[in-house]
Amino acid sequence: MAYKLLDYDEMYGDKADIGLALKVVMRGRRETREFELIGEQTRTLCRHEVHEFILTDEEGQGPGGIVNRCAYIGFAEVLDGGLIAVGDRLEAGGLLIGTVVGFDYNHMPNHMNIVLHSENMRTGEELGFRPGQSMVLTR
Repeated sequence: MAYKLLDYDEMYGDKADIGLALKVVMRGRRETREFELIGEQTRTLCRHEVHEFILTDEEGQGPGGIVNRCAYIGFAEVLDGGLIAVGDRLEAGGLLIGTVVGFDYNHMPNHMNIVLHSENMRTGEELGFRPGQSMVLTR
């Protein structure tokens, strides 16, 4: 089924950043993961939820796509609930980690996989992250 994406700028004005605290640092990589990105381009994140953050370097990925190549960053707790959208940026210590391309529900209701694009596909361990690392999702 093809999904018609909303024009984000037409639908939404300004929005608050979402603060995160890394709880688990990961080091894994996969070449054939088959994340099935849901068709929606936004999700809400509630305070205290824990979700998994994953990078891919596959070009052109977005809602409704399948992602195979990935590097795992880790699991992070949501400190400030809010709206996350395709195109949001994940930053840590002033460094851009990746840009949100979609959401995979494979492990729901336990946690959501949040998939981000980055040309520098490094794991959380390779990024030098430690538990407690502050991160932020920003537009």
